[in-house]
Amino acid sequence: MDQIQFTDIQAIAAVLTVVVCFVIAKRLTFSRLISDKKIQHLVFGSAASLFVLWMFRAGIYDGLSVHFLWLSALPLVLGFRWAIFSASLALIGVTIAGQEHFNMLGVNFLVGVLAPIALAYGIYSLTFHKLPRHTFVYIFLCAFIPGALSITLKMFSLSGYYFLDGIYPWHVIQDNYLILTTLMLFPEAMFNGMTITLMIIYKPEWVYTFYDKLYLDDK
Repeated sequence: MDQIQFTDIQAIAAVLTVVVCFVIAKRLTFSRLISDKKIQHLVFGSAASLFVLWMFRAGIYDGLSVHFLWLSALPLVLGFRWAIFSASLALIGVTIAGQEHFNMLGVNFLVGVLAPIALAYGIYSLTFHKLPRHTFVYIFLCAFIPGALSITLKMFSLSGYYFLDGIYPWHVIQDNYLILTTLMLFPEAMFNGMTITLMIIYKPEWVYTFYDKLYLDDK
């Protein structure tokens, strides 16, 4: 096996990934994951769904490929820490399957898992505390809009990495990757919004951040 070579940015990203994962893992109750079948099904089912979703991608240049994220709905269903854990399993899976390079694992975690989930969960927390707790607000502002913003953040962050690390010149990134951002905004937003809409209708008990008393009672 060829030795994996890291650039400086990739090495820093790998170290940051280890630190972040360690901090998050310390606050996860793995005993609950072992004993609670519902949590198992949601966490591992979400990871499997993300794995399949992330395997389907399109792109011309290596690394400059686009795919749906589904990372604004995920923290609404699992909560922030379990969403990170589940998405990390999916990322490891697609890396092992050869869709991503191992030396990119840290970068992909930071810009493709942590940043989108943190953004989506941050928007949810802001709307929960600052805006009326209404079902429309929950679906539109916590799933639909964050879906568009999260994929924008991921694509711009990854573009910045490829440019700063000297892997591709900016015109290649702009013409073959960033130009697709506008095409991904609405489908990504719809995908996340429809997911949450269907789940709070048919399986609201599966959505960690949805509370019937707050969003439905007396409305």
